[in-house]
Amino acid sequence: MSEKTPITSPSLLDAVTPIFAMIVFLCAGVFYFGDSSSSGPNQIGLLMATGVALLIGFKNGYRWQAMEKAIIKGISISLGAVMILLVVGSLIGTWLLAGTVPTLIYYGLTVLNPSYFYAATCIICGIVAMSIGSSWTTAATVGVALLAVGDGLGLSPAITAGAIISGAYFGDKISPLSETTNLAPAVAGSELFAHIRYMLWTTIPSIVTALILFLLLGISADVSQNTDNAMQMKQVLSQHFDISVFNLLPLVVLLALAIKKVPAFLSVAIGAIVGAIWAVIFQQDVISALAGDSKSLVEANITVVWTAFFDGVAFSTGNANIDSLLSRGGMSGMLNTVWLIICALTFGAVLEHLGILQRLMTAILSGVRSVGGLISSTVGTCIATNLVAADQYMGIVMPGRMFKQEYQRRGLHPLVLSRTLEDSGTLTSPLIPWNSCGAYMYGVLAVNPLEYAMYAFFNLINPILAIVYASIGFKIKTLGQDLISPKQTTSIATGVASQN
Repeated sequence: MSEKTPITSPSLLDAVTPIFAMIVFLCAGVFYFGDSSSSGPNQIGLLMATGVALLIGFKNGYRWQAMEKAIIKGISISLGAVMILLVVGSLIGTWLLAGTVPTLIYYGLTVLNPSYFYAATCIICGIVAMSIGSSWTTAATVGVALLAVGDGLGLSPAITAGAIISGAYFGDKISPLSETTNLAPAVAGSELFAHIRYMLWTTIPSIVTALILFLLLGISADVSQNTDNAMQMKQVLSQHFDISVFNLLPLVVLLALAIKKVPAFLSVAIGAIVGAIWAVIFQQDVISALAGDSKSLVEANITVVWTAFFDGVAFSTGNANIDSLLSRGGMSGMLNTVWLIICALTFGAVLEHLGILQRLMTAILSGVRSVGGLISSTVGTCIATNLVAADQYMGIVMPGRMFKQEYQRRGLHPLVLSRTLEDSGTLTSPLIPWNSCGAYMYGVLAVNPLEYAMYAFFNLINPILAIVYASIGFKIKTLGQDLISPKQTTSIATGVASQN
């Protein structure tokens, strides 16, 4: 018996069972543990669902050795993201110590008005992400600072996080420097800049609608009782940190490295090191306060900076808001997120190896009769893959490979597939707590995806708009034509159906 070929292919019941088990276990985790479900219960739920999938694998003839190899391979896909995640923890720690994040918070509290804060947050994150091509780096740098500014202005952390996610993923989506923006056309067989231009038809209306909603939320927010809080926070920040525009140099260095296309891990690592050097130069009072009086100057600098890399910083300023916002960072703060990613990818790897995902795809395609149905099914499949395989790259690559031939058979241009993959696979990943992107954002922003998901307007609207366009046949490009009308989408579908 071959290790790679099961005795029997999975039935539809086989395919649905581990998915149902995952839903049950995750819902139970949320029900019994609430907000703390991402700190262990979800991981155990995913591993128990993996156990259900393994039993189905044994039933169908797979050997443990083959499934174990699949798990190891699946986890290895995430190692690059895990390395970035750990070094981002160090960056947050050293930037807090260096006064970079406190300076951003101070200036943000000075400049930004509560009425337009949510919309401004979305725009700022969008510009930064478009410039550097990374939603992750954007959230970990300016996103962290903007979240603290929103807290100081008395605004909702969940809505602020939703604005950060919306802006970061908008900029990432239309940036030629972004990995996912390059990956989607590569999988679908389209050209990068044509892909970006074609995406604007769904992207621009989505971000404009999101900005309008953020403006309305900002205007309606009641922050009259929190104006004193912002002033108090600024006072505490200026008392405990040397606030200066020079503190922003680590951010400038990081943005410059990203624009120069230096790999993400190296960019963030260098940014963390620059932050550590900057802390030693400009924040000696902070380092001395954290080290205590018993240590010499050299020992204080070494131990405090070293600790910032692996365990972050913990401030005691007398202001509870400041302490909770600035006491974080370090690689250790990211370990729970790494644990969640590993468990989620273990589950996804087993499902892919057992052919369960392919079986589900076959069931979906069997009911597709129209072009609108095909595109809508692609959106649904990308979301489902993000839910099950727990990784946005899987959410792009797997549906892209599975649907590519069907798009060709129906005479659809590869741009239609690449746009759909981005509209759904890329954008829904941060909304899922156990997806690598959702887990990352939780680790960085400390706001549960279940809390900010309903406010990540751009990420919610774009997939819906993709389905609407597909349903009415708006801006659907074919191989032999320009753009086709709704009537033509029906005729194409009918022609393909008759050929089958």
